[in-house]
Amino acid sequence: MVCADADHPQLPYLREAGVTVEHAAPTAQELIDACGSDRTVVVVPSGEGDQALTDGLARLAGSGRVQMPDLELLPGSYDLPGARLLDLVQVMDRIRLACPWSSRQTHKGLAKYGIEEAYELVEAIEDGDRDELREELGDVLLQVVFHARIAQEDQDEPFSIDDVAGTIVDKLIHRHPHVFGDETAETPEDVKAHWLRTKAAEKQRDSVTDGVPLGQPGLALVAKLSSRVHGAHLDVPLPAGEGIGYELLAMAVRAEQSGVDPEAALRAAARTYRDAIRAAEGHKD
Repeated sequence: MVCADADHPQLPYLREAGVTVEHAAPTAQELIDACGSDRTVVVVPSGEGDQALTDGLARLAGSGRVQMPDLELLPGSYDLPGARLLDLVQVMDRIRLACPWSSRQTHKGLAKYGIEEAYELVEAIEDGDRDELREELGDVLLQVVFHARIAQEDQDEPFSIDDVAGTIVDKLIHRHPHVFGDETAETPEDVKAHWLRTKAAEKQRDSVTDGVPLGQPGLALVAKLSSRVHGAHLDVPLPAGEGIGYELLAMAVRAEQSGVDPEAALRAAARTYRDAIRAAEGHKD
């Protein structure tokens, strides 16, 4: 088995399986010669393919002067779910090294794009546009892979995309004992209870408000705090105060208690308002 790309993403898994892979880039003629005496040679191509090798084999086969061995294309990771994620990691590695803009980016510099892409994803979901949804999911995924690639270069505490994936895999297994363990869950409420118990044990938080990001939009923040209060069975009166802020606080809590996402509800109303503005301007959508 030979592979011209010493950093091919499949090589670690082949080595782990006990398969020896030679780092080599044989020509078409060298490959045919190596197949003599009924030997089998497996070539692991790069994600971009090996055009020179395939063109060379085609020329030799078409010449009629060469005794060609049996050639077989074996579909590899591309037949497996998630295989294109390996391509994404490989492409990100190359961009990080070769692109003048991407090579200079930092976690802080990219933070705003993560927020923008998340909002665009929400918009695609609310619009019900399947093509847009697929594209925006890819943009969000890019942010994850980009940040993981940057983190890989940290001198003191590096981690890779595999570490990121491994962490969430461990978390999902641990928080789903009804799927991977001996516990049972018959309803979505049972699942949520499992999740909250295991999460509380993991985080060892002193307050139900710990871990609630205060930088999120105001209505979403209030809804999250209200949800935490209900989940902990606390009786917390709403703070008394004058002004629109306290009125919005009360409305957001009421919405959450009714099972309504206040942020999504306001966005839906804002969209209607946007349409009314465009109609007043004479637009025909």
